[in-house]
Parts: sequence; C-alpha cells; structure tokens
Amino acid sequence: MRLREGLLLGTAVALGLALTPGTAAAVERDVATNLVVPWDIAFLPDSSALVTERGSARVLSVGNGTTREVARIPGVSAQGEGGLLGIAVSPNYAADGYVFVYYTSASDNRIARFRIGETPQPIVTGIPRGQSIHNGGGLSFGPDGLLYAGTGDAGNTANAQNPASLGGKILRMTMDGKPAPDNPTSSLVYSLGHRNVQGLAWDSGGRMFAAELGQNRLDELNRIQPGGNYGWPTCEGPCNDTRFVNPVLTWSTASASPSGLAFHQGNLYLAALRGQRLWKIPVAADGGVGQPQALFSGTYGRLRAVASAPDGTLWFSTSNRDGRGSPGSTDDRIVSTTG
Repeated sequence: MRLREGLLLGTAVALGLALTPGTAAAVERDVATNLVVPWDIAFLPDSSALVTERGSARVLSVGNGTTREVARIPGVSAQGEGGLLGIAVSPNYAADGYVFVYYTSASDNRIARFRIGETPQPIVTGIPRGQSIHNGGGLSFGPDGLLYAGTGDAGNTANAQNPASLGGKILRMTMDGKPAPDNPTSSLVYSLGHRNVQGLAWDSGGRMFAAELGQNRLDELNRIQPGGNYGWPTCEGPCNDTRFVNPVLTWSTASASPSGLAFHQGNLYLAALRGQRLWKIPVAADGGVGQPQALFSGTYGRLRAVASAPDGTLWFSTSNRDGRGSPGSTDDRIVSTTG
C-alpha cells in the first residue's frame, strides 16, 4: 500500500515524505496481480468485479483478496488488438444473471450474452474485424438501461462513414441485441464517424462521453449526441465542417492513446496507454469539461481499464504485457485508489 499526494498532476510522493498542508491523501493498493492484458472491469451487485483478459479469453472474478476464473469465452481469436475485450453486467443482474462480452472471432467482432456457468450466445455479429487493429471493444449499460458498444473501423476508414457498416460506430441495443426502439435510425447505429472507440461513460446528468483513439496527431474525448457524426476519416480532432461534431477535448497521441473511461465523483477518468497516465477531467453541472490533470504519469506504465467501484474507490488496470509495454514483476495488475 502506498501513500500519494492527492493524485495531483500524477506526481508520486515517496512514502514517508510530508504532504503539502491541506492536500488530501490518497491510498493505492493492488487488488489483483500477475494478470495478462486485463481489458475491462465491471462490477456485480455483491461488489466483486468481473475482469476480461484479452488473450486468454478468461473472465475473472476479483474481490475479497482473491482472483479466480469464472468463465472462458469460446471462439475468441486474439490477434493484435483483438480478443476478449469489453464486459458489462445487466442492470437487472439480481433477477436475470446476465453478463455481456464483446470479443473478436475468426471472422468478425461480436457481442454475446451469458450467465456464469452457461455457454455464451452471440446477440450481435458482423461487426467488422481488423487484421490486428481497430476492433473497438467498449461495452457499457447506459442510465437508460440499454447496452452500448464502441466499435472500430477495422483498419478500413470507409466503414466509419458507411451507415450500413457496424464499424466505426457507437451501437445502442436492447439486451437481446436488437436496435433500441428510439435509435436515430432503424439500425443499431447510435453515432458514426468514429475511428476506434474503447471507453464509454455517462456523467451524473446522463450525458454520454466516449474516448477515441486518433491516428497520428490527436486523441479525442467526445460528448455523444444521438445520430451525431464525429468526422473520421475527414477529421482527426476538431475541424471546420458543420457536418461533424467536434471533440470536447483532445490530446496528442503520445500523451494519451485512450482506452478505458469512467465517471467517478464528479470527474471523468480516461486511461492512457501510450501516455502511461490517468487523465482526470472535471465535469460541470451543465456537462462542460474542465482542464485535465495527469495522474500517475509513468508510475504504472500503460493503463487500459478504469471503473468506479461500489465502495467509492476507483479501479484501474495496467496493460504492460500487451507487447508494447515494459512489465514489472507483478504486472499486469488492477489498482484501487481512494483519490
């Protein structure tokens, strides 16, 4: 367990040094270690977490100091950035027991539904699969009780602007995988013009945000509007074109490369892979965003998932064993912080 100085600007304070007067202390602890590319985190009603591992296709239960496998998803093809990706727990889990996963198969990306101990059944298929990149993978339930998925363009930029393709989109569906009745069109497509969406979150006012990986210049935080077109591949970052919705924040790809996104105690938290930090973004009552602060810069390496835990802490995971990081002796791990 380590004591840190309020998570301010990501500057770690060595154990035993005095904190600045008036600065809140934050405590971090490892809740799971020696994982291999954990990709997403979702909490059950009992406050334990379900965690996906990209390459092994395992779903792990993490909680009360233990980590154990509770499912292994069949048909996962883990190549490059593909594999077992997002996970979401039914808002009616106590009654229906459903868990949802987003994964790459040999032919496509798909979403499946299952109960622990049962065989997953695909409910959405045909999401374009990249050879090694841009498979998306974000999967979350919104405050409306509907399931949302962030997809990638699969390395084919034309997918993002093609309304008939499920690639480069945010999808919105019922728990049976059908288009939500009030979607902008009769399809699953909720928004389009995305390059690679992996993080989805809603603020306390029910406004939706998405983290999007850019190409060479700018990564994005977007506020999602039904039917909105976010410009890829015409735009990377903001552009002067009224057909497209500009991002609310951008970063250089070196300081972000965002994956997970969570809303926690009035702030969005965006996990950065290449940037090796956690971005804390204040959110105002009207949904406006403030100046981002970089937390844990270079402390934990590449960060993938971030989630608001039922006990009031914030969990995040490392991705140092994904072939692009420098793993430490206990990587990959999931860290809980009180900050």
